[in-house]
Amino acid sequence: MPEWYPFVVLLIGMALVIGGIVVLRVHAFLALITAATVVSLLAPGEWSEKLPRVAHAFGDSMASIGIVIALAAIIGKAMADSGAADRVVRMFLDLLGEKRGATALAASGYVVAIPVFFDTVFYLLAPLARSMSRRTGGHYVKYLMAVAASASAHALVPPTPGPLFVASALRVDLATMLLVGAAVSAPATVLSLAFAAWSDRRVSVQPPDEVEHDHAADLPPLSDDQLPSLAWSLAPIVLPVTLITVNSVLNAPTESVEAASGVWPTVQKVMSVLGNPNMALLISAITALVAQRRSRGHSLKHLALSVEHALMSGGVIVLITAAGGAFGKMLQAAQIAPAIESAFGSDTASGYTLLWLAFGVASLIKFAQGSSTVAMVTTAGMLAAMTDGVSLAFNPVYLATAIGSGSLVGSWMNDSGFWIFAKMGGLTELQTLRTWTPLLALLGVIGMAMTLLLVVVLPLAD
Repeated sequence: MPEWYPFVVLLIGMALVIGGIVVLRVHAFLALITAATVVSLLAPGEWSEKLPRVAHAFGDSMASIGIVIALAAIIGKAMADSGAADRVVRMFLDLLGEKRGATALAASGYVVAIPVFFDTVFYLLAPLARSMSRRTGGHYVKYLMAVAASASAHALVPPTPGPLFVASALRVDLATMLLVGAAVSAPATVLSLAFAAWSDRRVSVQPPDEVEHDHAADLPPLSDDQLPSLAWSLAPIVLPVTLITVNSVLNAPTESVEAASGVWPTVQKVMSVLGNPNMALLISAITALVAQRRSRGHSLKHLALSVEHALMSGGVIVLITAAGGAFGKMLQAAQIAPAIESAFGSDTASGYTLLWLAFGVASLIKFAQGSSTVAMVTTAGMLAAMTDGVSLAFNPVYLATAIGSGSLVGSWMNDSGFWIFAKMGGLTELQTLRTWTPLLALLGVIGMAMTLLLVVVLPLAD
């Protein structure tokens, strides 16, 4: 097989994905699974195995992330329905006060966005941005952009589907992805507040009296005694993060741990069960549903319907991510990793090249078709194939944060988030292009800068 052949297969696969979604308006799942099939047919191997291996790769991806994504959707829905997300927001407002309203909205949005999808977070917090603007007599754009910046953390911190799949595809430990993702996204969110304040002075928008698609406005505001306690509200977020992190620490392969005896091996075994992402998210989902039943008095039938709605929204994302995993596996079968290693070598410079490639490709796909999740899934599949068996001078978690950062750049009118921000915020298309689009680009650039800094300061190489 010629050395250039894997690159041709890669280009054909990428053309099928981007062309299918952008030009033919095909659903992302169909575009990805078609690309995976074509790449498999072009890759080396027995003809009788070329189609079955696509299905096997799809199943492997589903086994890796399917349950976790479904449970994350349930957690997000339960937190929104129970008022747990609202409780977190009120806690930050009480803690920081209205004078630091933008910071309070950003902090609460950042925490809530960890298990909750962007549109849900924005639906929840946009009315608060409007009411806070009326109470303080202005700064509406700053408050609205603070919400948007914090809610966009979903691109870097699991268990939202994008970063969850990227971590799985690149074989990144989930606890590492959580911690490094937070280390990259938190500074980006904080620094973006300065841009929000700058934009507020240059774009004049008054809070609208009525907003299209404002689901929160359809419901009366809940009183404090109708909301779950702060402990119950934070538990669905804190529990899985704690269990997964503790499991990673306790089961780290060190000599002292391996030589331990007595009760220590039992503790390790227990935490290996509780800290498994599937189990941790299952515990979190049950906790979120219990909080919903306790605070709102919802019947079991109502909870079942809530779970069903969550799974309906999460099911499409599961299919897209699994199809993206199959696409990546077929690129591996096409021998793209050895071709990359032969072309660039496996030194530190090639590692930095891959970081910029991850950022650039994710940005390009985001700009072309609008979805951050599709951009992350497609780019992660490609990078997983390229780095399979390649020795890097840093932990692959930084490839994951480069992909997540890139997936924020290039948001415009083909992105559903663009229209949610515009319609919920009461902005014109031009105003949205002057606020939302550069804000997301800035978040991505800062995220990439933080990634490059951490690669040098804390490479976390194996």
